[in-house]
Amino acid sequence: MRKLEIARSDESRYDHRLHGLLLVTGGHSCQQVAELFGEDRRTVQRWVTRFETHGLTGLRDGARSGRPATLNATQWAALGRDLRRDPQAFGHAGHLWDGTLLAAHLHRRYKVALGVRQCQRIFGHLGVRLRKPRPQVAQSDPVKIAAFKKTAPPGPAPGR
Repeated sequence: MRKLEIARSDESRYDHRLHGLLLVTGGHSCQQVAELFGEDRRTVQRWVTRFETHGLTGLRDGARSGRPATLNATQWAALGRDLRRDPQAFGHAGHLWDGTLLAAHLHRRYKVALGVRQCQRIFGHLGVRLRKPRPQVAQSDPVKIAAFKKTAPPGPAPGR
């Protein structure tokens, strides 16, 4: 829990490193500070090295390149609108969006190739909740199912 709080902001991470550095300069070993802070000894050693090399600014997070974005801001907004429409409006055979269908849509419309799992994460990123098809019993008669639904009384099933 404590690590999650520290990781939430750049300022929290900076303070965490600064406190560790102060303990080291106060006479504690890197191993002792690491155990106290729940970090690896080498991590604390890197903090000390960064401080010695760059001063207090060395304790701040540097720029991280990360993976380049696959879509720009305009395309993300358009994709969000796409996902709120029926997939058939874009010529897809499916009625409900899923990771596989989104991967095909991204490839066809935006020329972007992503895996199914990454596409599933996009739904959460865009705040789109997936609807799943309701399972239907194999070899069931749709006419009898419709008739049962119309005649079934509300409330608990008889015999319960």
